[in-house]
Amino acid sequence: MSRFFWVRHGPTHAKSMVGWSDLPADLSDSALVGRVADHLPEGALVISSDLVRARDTATAVQGGRTRLDHDQGLREIHFGDWELQRFDEVADQGHIRQFWEQPGDIAPPNGESWNQLTARVNGVVDRLIAEHPGRDIVAVAHFGAILTQVQRALQVDAYTAFGHKIDNLSVTELHWDGARWHAAGINQLP
Repeated sequence: MSRFFWVRHGPTHAKSMVGWSDLPADLSDSALVGRVADHLPEGALVISSDLVRARDTATAVQGGRTRLDHDQGLREIHFGDWELQRFDEVADQGHIRQFWEQPGDIAPPNGESWNQLTARVNGVVDRLIAEHPGRDIVAVAHFGAILTQVQRALQVDAYTAFGHKIDNLSVTELHWDGARWHAAGINQLP
């Protein structure tokens, strides 16, 4: 069995859509960071998105675990022209409403759709399972990337997956038994 422990990076405090912008994480709550690190299995491999907020969070919770190279495939959804805008600042309100209310093939201008994000993250996860069979993997990533895997484990549509909260510095534990995914815990705050 392969177990994935998805950790959402520390907060950026941005009040806008942050996808590929490289904003730092606030990791000043050392007690919470320590509890997250203690919650993760010893001997796990640690990987993160290549964005600084995920990389720094992975370093903060790594402990003595083995670190894999960070992976661009674990980035947040690419918001394209909507990057760093608040929902109400987007000029085409009909388009942004469709993007959030009917997730799938709808993409922001010059950005990526939910289905593109899902295919990207699934590819990384499938590769990690093939390269490290039966290993525990701590993956430090982003809200959208984690929700793609919640959707996969629960076998629900994207809109239903969006109903799950994924807090900063929470742990979502998903298991692959070789035939199907299982959700052992979603949005756990140690």
